[in-house]
Amino acid sequence: MQTRRTFAASACLVALAVKSAQAHAILQESDPVQDGVVPKGFVGITLRFNSRIDRSRSRLLLIAADRQSLPMAIANGGPPDIVHTGLDLAPGKYTVRWSVLATDGHLTRGDLRFEVKDP
Repeated sequence: MQTRRTFAASACLVALAVKSAQAHAILQESDPVQDGVVPKGFVGITLRFNSRIDRSRSRLLLIAADRQSLPMAIANGGPPDIVHTGLDLAPGKYTVRWSVLATDGHLTRGDLRFEVKDP
């Protein structure tokens, strides 16, 4: 009897741990890639997460090497785990500071660094 209770308690703890691990949106892929180099001109920025994202409450901020920043609009539509935007960029180093809200209510933040160069 004690063994069954121990097993049941362990199973509950494992289930809670799995649920907690899935609670935050984790960046799975990006384009451009972290520390990547892209040609100047229009640069599409795509971030794919491990969970659905609430786009209306998520934010993207572009930070240039001179520390000037520009909020970027997140495109509507597409898969629910993707955040996409794009703009024309001159050569230089940039950081996209992202803050996304997973549909379960957890906020996650991170930075994506890349460089734009002349072709």
